[in-house]
Formats: sequence, C-alpha cells, structure tokens
Amino acid sequence: MPIQLSPIVAGLWRIADWNLTVAERVRWIEQTLELGVTSFDHADIYGDYRAEGLFGEALAAVPALRHRMQLVTKCGIRLRSSDRPYRVNHYDTSAAYLRTQVERSLSQLRTEQLDLVLIHRPDYLMDAAELAETFRSMTAEGKVAHWGVSNHSVSQFDLLNRHYPLATNQLELSPLALHALDDGTLDQAQLLGLRPMVWSPLAGGRLFSGRDEQAIRLRTEMSQIASRLGISIATLAYAWILRHPSHPHPITGSGRIDGIKEALDALSVRLDTEDWYAIWTASQGHPVP
Repeated sequence: MPIQLSPIVAGLWRIADWNLTVAERVRWIEQTLELGVTSFDHADIYGDYRAEGLFGEALAAVPALRHRMQLVTKCGIRLRSSDRPYRVNHYDTSAAYLRTQVERSLSQLRTEQLDLVLIHRPDYLMDAAELAETFRSMTAEGKVAHWGVSNHSVSQFDLLNRHYPLATNQLELSPLALHALDDGTLDQAQLLGLRPMVWSPLAGGRLFSGRDEQAIRLRTEMSQIASRLGISIATLAYAWILRHPSHPHPITGSGRIDGIKEALDALSVRLDTEDWYAIWTASQGHPVP
C-alpha cells in the first residue's frame, strides 16, 4: 500500500533550536496533530544528530502519540561532529552504515518501525542492487515500511527505483528555487504517480528577509497578490507549490503553530494560472519565452 502522508508535513530540522522542554515538545506535537498534520519529517543528522532524540523524548513521555502519526527520516550522510571526527563530510549508502543509522533512528525516535526512510543525498558510490537488498531485508524485519530518496535526479531515482519501488523524492522547491520545474524530477513524479515532498518552501526565510534583487522583486509581486487574496505571503508560497499537478507535500520548518496554520491555509487556496506565472516571472526576472 502506498505511503499516506498528510497534505502538509511538519519538518523538525530546527527542533534543537526551539529550546522546548519535553512537556512543551509534547504540546507542540499534540497541537500539530490536532490541526491535521500527522506526518513528521526528520533526518539523522538534524540538530547535530540530536533532533530525533528530542522528538523521541516527547514520544516516550506520551507513547500514544506515536500511533497518530507517520515518522519520516533520512540517512546516508556522514556529517562531521564532535563525536564523529570524519576527515571529510561524505555520503555512505553501504549496507552496514544504512542499517546502523536506521537502528539509531528507531532508538532515538522510540519506535519499532519507521514509516518512511529516505536516502538523504545521492551517493556517487551507491550500488543500487546492494542498496535495494538492504531495503528488502529491513522491510522484511519490520523496521521500515517504505523507502524513498531525497535530492535525487531523474536518472538517480530511476536507477534505484528499477531495483526497489520508491515512495517519493524529496526535493527543493519554492518561488525562489525553481530548478525542480525544469530538471525533470517533478515530471517524473507525475509520470510515476508518486507525490514528491518539498523542502524549504519558504526558501529558509529568504522570501521575507532577502535583500538580493530576486527576493525583493518576488516579495513585491507576492505582496500584491497576497493582499488581493487576503492571505499572507507564506500562505501564498505554499499555495504556489500546491498548485503544481504533481501534488507535492510541502514541509514546514517552523516551531510556531501559527506558521503551520499558514501552511494549512494554503490548502483552501487555488491560484489561477496568471497569478502562478506572475510569481514565476517575478522570480526569473523575465516573462516566459
């Protein structure tokens, strides 16, 4: 059965910066679930390898919460840290490393199964057949329900998908980052009927505070459209992403419940074609060819 994610996914990249107590983390999860956001996006490296554990502490405090959500995480990046003194940051999709990190995520998130695990970045040394066998083994063991990838090109996705059916490709897309519209990844998602996940839908806040020409030009255009529609610029950005026919799942990055509400508000907004292209034009700085 295909993975079922909520239309908006809550991202935990910055949870270590939110400085919440365990009780506050529990309440944040409860409020998020109450709003209908049931999918939570993690990665083993987030928060200097601490983010999953912070979320897991909340689940340990109220175990019943686990049954109301889908847990998504990513692995495959060996990132240098105080307790991981690698010579260089690098990728690793070997069976041994993948198994070690999945086991760690299971432990950190206090769960017996992960709903979706993504290979975080394309590993140039990936052996697709070997990786697929690892997927099969860990699925048979009941540790992972679904597998996917993140930031993979069309050919990289296709290579692995030929060995094992992937659930999604998590991509960057925002009014300030348009490359997924042209590199074929969103076309592939439509072709295969696999809804992509979208990270950094607000361009890491650059949409609101960027002082470069593109950000200023885009903010001016989006402010006018948002005002006319009676919504915030953030909601407009999410609506712009949701308008794509691949039916993306945008991932929020905010610890503010109001920030999640702004994303959810976009579900009731359908941009007309001219507004969508007006935003594209403002981002590109020129009209369509």
